[in-house]
Amino acid sequence: MGGMVDGRWQEGEVAATNASGQFVRKEAQFRNWITPDGAAGPTGRGGFAAESGRYHLYVSLACPWASRTLILRAWKGLEKHIDVSVTHWRMGKQGWTFEPGEGVVPDPLHGVHYVHELYSRSDPHYTGKVSVPVLWDKRTHSLVNNESAEVIRMFNSAFDRIGATPGDYYPERLRGEIDAINQRVYETVNDGVYRSGFAKTQEAYEAAVVPLFETLDWLEQKLARSRFLVGNEPTEADVRLFTTLVRFDSVYHGHFKCNLRRLVDYPNLWAYTRDLYQWPGVAATVDFGHIKRHYYVSHTSLNPRQIVPLGPVLDWNEPPRREKLATGSARAPLNTRQ
Repeated sequence: MGGMVDGRWQEGEVAATNASGQFVRKEAQFRNWITPDGAAGPTGRGGFAAESGRYHLYVSLACPWASRTLILRAWKGLEKHIDVSVTHWRMGKQGWTFEPGEGVVPDPLHGVHYVHELYSRSDPHYTGKVSVPVLWDKRTHSLVNNESAEVIRMFNSAFDRIGATPGDYYPERLRGEIDAINQRVYETVNDGVYRSGFAKTQEAYEAAVVPLFETLDWLEQKLARSRFLVGNEPTEADVRLFTTLVRFDSVYHGHFKCNLRRLVDYPNLWAYTRDLYQWPGVAATVDFGHIKRHYYVSHTSLNPRQIVPLGPVLDWNEPPRREKLATGSARAPLNTRQ
């Protein structure tokens, strides 16, 4: 998809691989944090206080990393505090674009045509990848953070003093368990599907796809005993896993050759993913039209004819019936189409 070199867009490979043919994800570089009082966060510099209307979020509905932030934004009731722009589903030679299309919400701040223009506006000499989500500060006219794992942590707590919906999806007493699950899921599932799909050798592909399904098998057993990954209420660990699972059968199983099994072949994982899909606010963040067209049309090296499959046909509103695994759950999933 290309990237930036000294503030200029350069066309290039869809994915970076090493000498062994393994896909290597580049780290995000904008790592500032929004905090309640503007103090510096775990990384980056300070000066980004939680204020209503100050920040703007740029996302793609196709991107699992960006979709995480939309879920936390919904769960924490931040829609009235943080507005959103949505890219086109197609990623072309200029990367993510705001060309007109169904579901596209243009950039109201600068009127940019491409997401890479935001990066060069924030840093005229930026060199690196251009990705979503992008969390933008209207006051300093700068990019705050483009690492989804950190953005959802900010959304979880930074705005609590100014009217965010109560709820802690990274509770202190569960952080050790959440962190351990996040690490394994990130390495083998979230990134594992990409490492499988973009592998350039048989060895690199197998080195990614085998651990992927080992983790799915592990999760299947874990979810036989618990409604969610860490107890009876969803946490950020569930959000991080969900955005990969919801795309699994529609995209990763075929397009990325993650085809040892389907999600629907795992009774507990399939019911669990439906449970989260039906949880308030989640279904509205899922757009299968954007998701399928993005992967099958944008990745021409994997699908040169750009044919988008019609299937699979899945009933995301089938009741998951996982309440029996929960005791004292304060909320029940919505079994209505959103």
